[in-house]
Amino acid sequence: MNRRQFSQLIAAAGVAQALPRIQAQPPASSHGFRFSVQLWTIEKQAPFDRCLEIVAAAGYEGVELIGEFHKWSADETRRVMAKMSSLHLHFDMLSGVKAGFADPNGTNDFLAELKTQFGFAKALQSPQINLKSGPRIEGLSPAAQHAASVENLKRAADLAAANNIQIVLEPIDPIENPTMYMSSVSQGFAIVRDVASPHVKVLYDFYHEQRAAGNLIEKLEQNFDLVGLVHIADVPNRNQPGTGEIDYNNIYKKLAQLKYDKFIAMEFFPAGDPLTILKAARLQALHEQALARD
Repeated sequence: MNRRQFSQLIAAAGVAQALPRIQAQPPASSHGFRFSVQLWTIEKQAPFDRCLEIVAAAGYEGVELIGEFHKWSADETRRVMAKMSSLHLHFDMLSGVKAGFADPNGTNDFLAELKTQFGFAKALQSPQINLKSGPRIEGLSPAAQHAASVENLKRAADLAAANNIQIVLEPIDPIENPTMYMSSVSQGFAIVRDVASPHVKVLYDFYHEQRAAGNLIEKLEQNFDLVGLVHIADVPNRNQPGTGEIDYNNIYKKLAQLKYDKFIAMEFFPAGDPLTILKAARLQALHEQALARD
């Protein structure tokens, strides 16, 4: 998709702004692609409930949270779930576990926090949660942290299986967090292969991976069976696709060729009206998916 085509999508999406109030819209059939929004990227622009309305009006079905729910009362949780149901939305992934899995001395804290997170996931009907490695540990070799990661995640996988919840591991690039142990999907894939559980996959965040190492499509192809979720944002400013250096048209085409059928989660700061930009981003992905099938 070139800039002119993308601009046409933006203009078409902008028609929705003329409505007097946002109405929930059932997402268009994506024939494989499913779409969600990491809500923290728009929460500074609108109250929580309004954000949900924007996501629904843009044609998405999923919402991801980073820990907002930790402060909710039981009544607030019920209210939010009712709101989600009225908008035909559901939570597809929860973040918010602070304990890392790469510390051989942190197993008890990690597993305790993980059990609590599974409770939140059940209450919010989320099928998966996000985990990060935690920091590199001074005096401990990368091999030792890899071994600790595998051992801790094998125990986590048993808990995930018992709770019927998926775990996705998210590497964080060293520009954003120079202390993080797991900083590339290459590390994540190596860990997941050694854990060898269907309940532990990798969250392939193209924004983080481009900043960490690049070579996005080859790693996606070679490790596709281990990908549980993808996150979308452009580099360098974490805005929508088309504003930076990542060729998302080719990434969407490759995801379609690989028959990716999990969520495509938008985790970018919209450079413009959130409803217009989110809708256009979804339509762009569907457009490239259709081209890949022609």
